[in-house]
Amino acid sequence: MRAMKAMKAMKAVQVLRRPWTLRTRLVVSAVSLIAVVAAVIGSVTAIAFHSYMYGKLDDQLHSVVERAQRPPGPLPLPDSLREAGPLGFVGGGGQPLGTFGALVDGDGDVTASKVVEDGGLRAQESAKPLTGEQRTALENAAPGAGDGTRSVDLPGLGGYRVEATTTAEGDTVLVGIPSAEVSGALTTLIVVEVCVTAAGLIAASIAGTVLVGVAMRPLRRVAATATRVSELPLHRGEVALLERVPDAEADPRTEVGQVGAALNRMLGHVGSALVARQESETRVRQFVADASHELRTPLASIRGYAELTRRAAGGTAGPEPDPVTRHALGRIESEADRMTGLVEDLLLLARLDAGRPLSYGTTDLLPLVVDAVSDARAADGTGAEGPDTGPGDARHHWRLELPEAAEPVTVRADPDRLQQVLVNLLANARTHTPPGTTVTVSVQPSVRAGGPVTLEVRDDGPGIPAELLPHVFERFARGDASRARGADGGGATGSTGLGLAIVQAVVSAHGGRVRVESAPGRTVFAVELPADAVPMDGVPTDAVSTDAVPTDAVPTNGVPTNGVPTNGVPTNGVPTNGVPTNGVPAGHGMIRVDSQVGDRLTTPA
Repeated sequence: MRAMKAMKAMKAVQVLRRPWTLRTRLVVSAVSLIAVVAAVIGSVTAIAFHSYMYGKLDDQLHSVVERAQRPPGPLPLPDSLREAGPLGFVGGGGQPLGTFGALVDGDGDVTASKVVEDGGLRAQESAKPLTGEQRTALENAAPGAGDGTRSVDLPGLGGYRVEATTTAEGDTVLVGIPSAEVSGALTTLIVVEVCVTAAGLIAASIAGTVLVGVAMRPLRRVAATATRVSELPLHRGEVALLERVPDAEADPRTEVGQVGAALNRMLGHVGSALVARQESETRVRQFVADASHELRTPLASIRGYAELTRRAAGGTAGPEPDPVTRHALGRIESEADRMTGLVEDLLLLARLDAGRPLSYGTTDLLPLVVDAVSDARAADGTGAEGPDTGPGDARHHWRLELPEAAEPVTVRADPDRLQQVLVNLLANARTHTPPGTTVTVSVQPSVRAGGPVTLEVRDDGPGIPAELLPHVFERFARGDASRARGADGGGATGSTGLGLAIVQAVVSAHGGRVRVESAPGRTVFAVELPADAVPMDGVPTDAVSTDAVPTDAVPTNGVPTNGVPTNGVPTNGVPTNGVPTNGVPAGHGMIRVDSQVGDRLTTPA
């Protein structure tokens, strides 16, 4: 449980650490720079405005303090001011509403106070004293005489600028004027700056995204060109590399243009290399085709002279050849046959590489599969005798799995080439698996309209080595080191390494694909071919005539006789490797027919 949580946390961190795009980084960088500049400008503006407003407020406070001092002048004071005492200045002209004066004794306690609550002529009459809570706050924060101006908060009245002074009579008086108006103006300024900055950042983000997107458009065109080139099949065939960055995005005077120009130069070099590669491959293919064609006649002559020599030596006119001579002649014929097969394979691959058209037509796979399996079993019976097999007995178990429906399984294909695909796949299974291996060939019709027809060749042999599996369809790829090539493990029946390459080339020429899956005990070669929706003219729906097949050839319990004619298959359902010869009962969608020792798979003539 903890491990799962840790993995989820790591995935979340990876998601959070996804790299930003260039456009995002540019926009974020620009907006961040604008935010920093706006913050600096706003801070400096707020500080300057604070200093200016509080300076004016302090100047106004100083004028009130000068009135409180009442310095002696040439004229005597009016009786009203003299009777008002040290706080007589409170409520005088030019004082803002809320101005207070407080008389402080030697211990710093407020003994008297007045707060202006009305303006005009009634200012002095409407003045009220400070409350006890307000006096306590003033006593705790009030400055001393000569300490300058200080900000004090009085409960119920708000902020004040307070200064202490000494009157002409020697009394200490605290004078304060409200700073709410200045604080409100400063707060309004800060709010306006924040709102304007936020709006500016949003506008800058939108505008920056648009402008950067427009500026990045040439780079996106360059990237689109590179993407189109990456999607071209450059690994094979003739490639016309015509993709280039437009001239407008290849101007070396701009940064994007330098990238585009460099990409164009690189594409030019790659195109030249591809042309040179194609010319070299064409020359090699032409050489292989010419050499294969020219070698056919000498090889035929070698085989002919070897056979003629063997026949002439075995006639009545000449002496009987000794065993060494007979062996040498047999080896000459065998190697000539092997060389002929190699030449034919090379010639076929050269023709397929050249793109020569095939003879396409509506082809039923079922008779091709039956004939190929019959031929493979016959070829399998030509091997050496084993502990459980006699001369002519198959060393492998061959099994067919065909559709239960009577309709043919048709594809649009060249029947000769498809026959060669089947022969090569079955020969690969026969050659590279030990005796006793079960080889199963199945045909699966398309399950949906337009779907492919699947042909599978499976075996329960040792499998293909993992290091060889990605290269099985390459030319001259062999698995000799791990899969036996003959009854004795030698190379007497070894392949040329071109069989599966021919399979892939032929299937690709038909617009299909071939894949392989292998593990110890199960190897599957699957060929997918486009289905042919056109019905076969003149061919009955049962695909294979049964006129030439005896009625007792195949048991009738669910297995139609038109599926796989098997003359000689026992009707008593004797199992082979645990599977009855009558396969799967009717209704399971598949007919299975197994071959045994002495069985023969045939198709009617």
